[in-house]
Amino acid sequence: MSSAPTNPWGRVDDEGNVYVKTTDGERLIGQWPGGDPAEAMSLYVRRYEGLEVEVDLLEKRLEGGALSPDDAAKAVTKVRAQIVDAQALGDLDSLLKRLDALQPAIDKQREQRKVERAAKVAEAQTEKTRIADEAEKIAAGSDWKAGADKLRALLDEWKALPRLSKSADDELWHRFSTARTAYTRRRKTHFGEQSTLREAAKTIKEKLIVEAEALSTSTEWGVTAGKYRDLMAEWKKAGSAPRNVEDKLWKRFRAAQDAFFTARDEANAKLDAEYEVNAEKKLEILAEAEKLLPIKDIDASRKAWLDIADRWEAAGKVPRAKIGEFEARIRKVEQAVRDATESKWKKTDPEKSARADDMISKLQRAIDEVGEKIAAAEAKGDKKRVKDLEAEKASKEAFLDMAKKAQADFS
Repeated sequence: MSSAPTNPWGRVDDEGNVYVKTTDGERLIGQWPGGDPAEAMSLYVRRYEGLEVEVDLLEKRLEGGALSPDDAAKAVTKVRAQIVDAQALGDLDSLLKRLDALQPAIDKQREQRKVERAAKVAEAQTEKTRIADEAEKIAAGSDWKAGADKLRALLDEWKALPRLSKSADDELWHRFSTARTAYTRRRKTHFGEQSTLREAAKTIKEKLIVEAEALSTSTEWGVTAGKYRDLMAEWKKAGSAPRNVEDKLWKRFRAAQDAFFTARDEANAKLDAEYEVNAEKKLEILAEAEKLLPIKDIDASRKAWLDIADRWEAAGKVPRAKIGEFEARIRKVEQAVRDATESKWKKTDPEKSARADDMISKLQRAIDEVGEKIAAAEAKGDKKRVKDLEAEKASKEAFLDMAKKAQADFS
């Protein structure tokens, strides 16, 4: 056998026994009888190097955060067991020390994770409280479409959040679940009522359609147009029918209206054509009437207006599009004649003139009486009395002037 190679961490004896040195002394790790000691040494060194790689990898994974504290602790325990009983040649004690050195890092990560977990739980508590609050607000409202969508979104948010303590989680979940249940029940009731109302609306609208179709051939244009307005008001008041029939009902109702109003428009168009002749006559009468403005000779203008008014009525109807303009123009002339006539009457009203004369007489007598009182007060030397009476006299004289001006308007 060749001479045994040297290794600071072990040896191979003459009988082929392989030993490793540790702090506890030598430990037999294998036998290599009749073989080359160098090969035996090389084999067990490679096994050590494999363990060293395991420790290196564990250190790097822990440092990089690839392992959770619990997984790291399990890995350390596993590798430690491999090293303690390892059939390998090398500084096994140093590998164990390196594993021991990982424990503070594992403890630190465990504490960090604990803090992070507490922060996440606190955040989850806040978020779940918000979700419960929002759900209760939705449950108290009547937004039946968006509310359902929002509750589904809130449920997804809830599922994505970590659990809290059992009591806290159960309490918030109870609030959230109760709100969802209450909303769902109210929503179901609402749509049940809506369904009933829609069916009732369908029945009403079907009756309205029958009436509308019966009127569609009427030629009583004014009366029937009013009836269609009433039917439209009832249609709107009835509300919506079920969605699958609402459009069909509306098309039938609208078709009946269109048939009537189309026929009415055609009839009116024919009348308008006939009324164009009347419009030409009335344009001539308008031109004549507007020459009276502004009113200068009231009697002559009134006489001319009476003749114009008779001819205006006799000329007949004009197309609807011209009615507003024509009526506004002729009424302007009529009003001017009426205003001028009334103004003249007011100025020549005998009754008002008589009242004005009576007022003047009364004021004059009152002024004379005050004058006598002034003379009497002067005779007594009562200056204060004289002053007061003169003020009273001035006031009455002012009223007398006003009365005389009014009398002049009636003269």
